[in-house]
Amino acid sequence: MVKKTQPIKLEDLARQLNVSKVTISKALRGHPDISFATTAKVKALAEELGYMPNIMARNLSSRRSNTIGLVVPKIAHVFFASIIEAIYDAAFENNYEIVLTVSQEQAYREKKHILSLLSMRVDGLIISITEETTDLSIFEKVLAHGVRLVFLDRVPDMPNISSVTVNDKAGAFAAIEYAVKKGYKKIAHIGGYQNINIGRDRFNGFRDAMSKHKIPIKPKWISEGGFSEEDGYKAFKEMYKKGELPEYILAVTYPVALGIYDAAVELGINIPGDIEITCFGNTTFNKNIPSLFNFVHQSTKELGTQAVKMMIDQINNPKDFSPQKVVLDTELFLVDKIASKTA
Repeated sequence: MVKKTQPIKLEDLARQLNVSKVTISKALRGHPDISFATTAKVKALAEELGYMPNIMARNLSSRRSNTIGLVVPKIAHVFFASIIEAIYDAAFENNYEIVLTVSQEQAYREKKHILSLLSMRVDGLIISITEETTDLSIFEKVLAHGVRLVFLDRVPDMPNISSVTVNDKAGAFAAIEYAVKKGYKKIAHIGGYQNINIGRDRFNGFRDAMSKHKIPIKPKWISEGGFSEEDGYKAFKEMYKKGELPEYILAVTYPVALGIYDAAVELGINIPGDIEITCFGNTTFNKNIPSLFNFVHQSTKELGTQAVKMMIDQINNPKDFSPQKVVLDTELFLVDKIASKTA
């Protein structure tokens, strides 16, 4: 049986070095009041004895937890996985911890996670809402509790909130402009729910580009749904049943594009030979695997980094901080150009 040992306390370090507890505490925090030599001695002894700081006690005295709650719709999704990694990196660099929760695109889970994170006394919440989210009262509750709130990618329709997004409308517009220049006239959009900003803005970019080039939008080539592979698969199967297929599809997300591809393979339709697809986002690129889709690039690293920066600014400047909206540019990547770069 392993013998339990009592945890090392500040008093133990102070006694061994014959200094005060205040000196030990300041040295461990790298306070400028303490000399480099004393700080080095304190940290060396703390490591030797296995001292672990009492984070809970420190948080109670400072009224900060140095934790940020994160709520995302999916984790098995390249887009969100990349953002999460960027958020963790940015938080680590600023001495913050991230508490990650996943809503699985379900509004009731999202609410439950938010309440749990509030009970943990997180300093702020970074949230990307679900495709089901319509009741915004939980977010109002967060703000009423004085907890900082930043929305990421998917943003509810609320006044005076901070958010980090990409220019979805411009990205969709560019994708259709490309299609028109290539000579396509049979153009479809398999989109997301329009109660969410990304579904609405991507459709609006599609619509405006079609209108600019006087190409009629055919209802049979428009689909509104979720953001998963299953949604893309079902939408394309329904489109196939209606008869004539388009030459070009703008898909709302990369998973939706994968779903379209799976359905097309089952139906004997070649992608991109018979139908060209452009989607928002892409998998991690591997030069040995040819890309099947054009894609609108969204900088996941920048999205995550900006969200953390905005959050920490709010935490550090609660009185002076006003809501901010950061909108990042997108870039259209084409299959043929990707292939030529890696050939």
